[in-house]
Amino acid sequence: MNSFTALFVAALLLGLAVELWLMRRQAAAVLAHRESVPEAFSANIPLAAHHKAADYTVAKLRLGVGELLAGTLLLTVWTLGGGLNFLDQLWRGAGLPALWTGVGFTVSVMLLMALLDLPFSVYRTFVTEQRFGFNRTTPRMFITDLFKSTGLMLALGVPLAVLVLWLMGEAGRWWWLYVWLVWTGFGLLMMWAYPAFIAPLFNKFSALEDAELRARIQSLLQRCGFTSNGIFVMDGSRRSAHGNAYFTGLGANKRIVFFDTLINTLSTAEIEAVLAHELGHFKRRHVQKRMLVMAGLSLAGLALLGWLMQQAWFYHGLGVEQPSVYAALMLFLLATPVFGFFMQPIAAWFSRRDEFEADDFAAQQADAGAMIRALVKLYQENASTLTPDALYSAFHDSHPPAPLRVAHLATKLA
Repeated sequence: MNSFTALFVAALLLGLAVELWLMRRQAAAVLAHRESVPEAFSANIPLAAHHKAADYTVAKLRLGVGELLAGTLLLTVWTLGGGLNFLDQLWRGAGLPALWTGVGFTVSVMLLMALLDLPFSVYRTFVTEQRFGFNRTTPRMFITDLFKSTGLMLALGVPLAVLVLWLMGEAGRWWWLYVWLVWTGFGLLMMWAYPAFIAPLFNKFSALEDAELRARIQSLLQRCGFTSNGIFVMDGSRRSAHGNAYFTGLGANKRIVFFDTLINTLSTAEIEAVLAHELGHFKRRHVQKRMLVMAGLSLAGLALLGWLMQQAWFYHGLGVEQPSVYAALMLFLLATPVFGFFMQPIAAWFSRRDEFEADDFAAQQADAGAMIRALVKLYQENASTLTPDALYSAFHDSHPPAPLRVAHLATKLA
């Protein structure tokens, strides 16, 4: 065991302990308030719905504990337990050229990880979501989606892996800059291609038919100076009863997408307010800012990887005997989240700040009261807890807690 092994183990165990402690706090906070709907919501959310939200939150936490413990164990097996080293030796023994050895190793690790995560995905869909009435996915649909997503991963991931590993091995000392350019370009391409070519593989998208709602949305888009390639309704109800809305795409290929469950739940004014919130992210350039931050972080990460690749202690400290570009890449992808865990509260704070800004924009462009009513309906429909633990929320939640968000919007009422 070298010093890096000790540092990795310490970070892994500390992160595990902190996460379990936060989960315990969240469960305790939710259960402590289970029998009383917060005053701000008592007129609109019945106690039975509040009970459901509390029980659903706790059920997801219990599953999360299992996933966390299993994930920690598997990460240890992959690294210190010699799992990656075993696969490395197996592929080296096949006698393939170095590039294809690396591609085979990388793809096999990714497929095995997905396979090991499958039991939790099945349990989440057919036990937890089913128990609370959210699941509408059939076993046949689940299997079909699994094959589609796996095929898509291979069709896109294998060529990308070939190019990245070739650059890492052949492009010289500045390989990390070239890989960053490829990775950034690939990400932009996927953002552009997703709405037209990838999303339709899994869901049906229909043009919004409600003439009154469409006219109201078009008026809002004109006021905000936003152009899109259409307003679509997605058949989200085929798989889940949860409701949502989002923007997707890039440039002229942008789309506005509403889940059919959301369309059936909210009024016209409430849908307009939800869309105004999403437009707030566009007008305040939150997406562009996040893309720039992610690009900067990925560039710094690749530069760090370029240095780590040259350090024997990096490989030996994480259980790999023979250095290689593909082993370095996989070790980096596995180890980075262990240390990045402690940066989560910072990312969550910035995300919640953006949500408040988008709510402010929605209150300017639409009815703040309609936005509040929409949020309350969505909290109830999605069984979102109204009483999260403050520390858990600060660490994990990308959106402000329900009471704070509604109180903030209430200050915007005319």
